[in-house]
Amino acid sequence: MTANLLSEGAVVALGERRLVGAFALAGVQVRAVEGAAEVRAAWESLDEGVALVILTPHAGQVLGDEIDAVDAPLTAVLPS
Repeated sequence: MTANLLSEGAVVALGERRLVGAFALAGVQVRAVEGAAEVRAAWESLDEGVALVILTPHAGQVLGDEIDAVDAPLTAVLPS
């Protein structure tokens, strides 16, 4: 039996529009943000129903260890 862990939550791409915009074509919720303050605000506003967050390298750098918190959603940082 194969479990689909992402079937029970949303996928969000967070970061610069030029890097995350195309994810919308696959049904991903896109949060286009540029500066550090916008990245932090978008991260803090994520719903509990978010199962996966895809971050741009810049967004990942801004958030640092916050993405590894026990209560944080599964997070992947795009390669630079």
